[in-house]
Amino acid sequence: MLNAIRQFFDRRLNAPDAFVSDEHRLRLATAALLVEITRMDEEIKEEEREAVVTALQEKFDLSDSETVELVRLAEEEAHTATDYYQFTSLINQGFSAEQKERVIEYLWEVAYVDGHLDRYEEHFIRKIADLLYVSHKSYIGAKLRARERMGSAPSK
Repeated sequence: MLNAIRQFFDRRLNAPDAFVSDEHRLRLATAALLVEITRMDEEIKEEEREAVVTALQEKFDLSDSETVELVRLAEEEAHTATDYYQFTSLINQGFSAEQKERVIEYLWEVAYVDGHLDRYEEHFIRKIADLLYVSHKSYIGAKLRARERMGSAPSK
């Protein structure tokens, strides 16, 4: 798995190996969390997958084919993960507070895209926000911005 991920980024980034390694791990960690939120309500909907693709393209400026491959790799990684720490620790090391808040906002967008916020989705995002040390104020701000952008009603 790690060789496939390394090859993915080696083919697409012209940078020293150390940068590629750190950057690809950070991208994969973010992608894995976005993929994981789609699995929270037991049914992965097409609009959720599209929201993940949009978030990854916006965050990392990837082409369509690069994004599809990254999502595929993230799905494989998420299926084999035993916890979220392996992803959140990379994000904590590599992202600023503002970037981590944006990750939470992306998670909210994926959760809201189908017009229904499942309690498991909300619980997952709260857990990830805690692991990323995102303040409650920032967590709520990200939720409200995503909800407004996605045109969803308040959660129950």
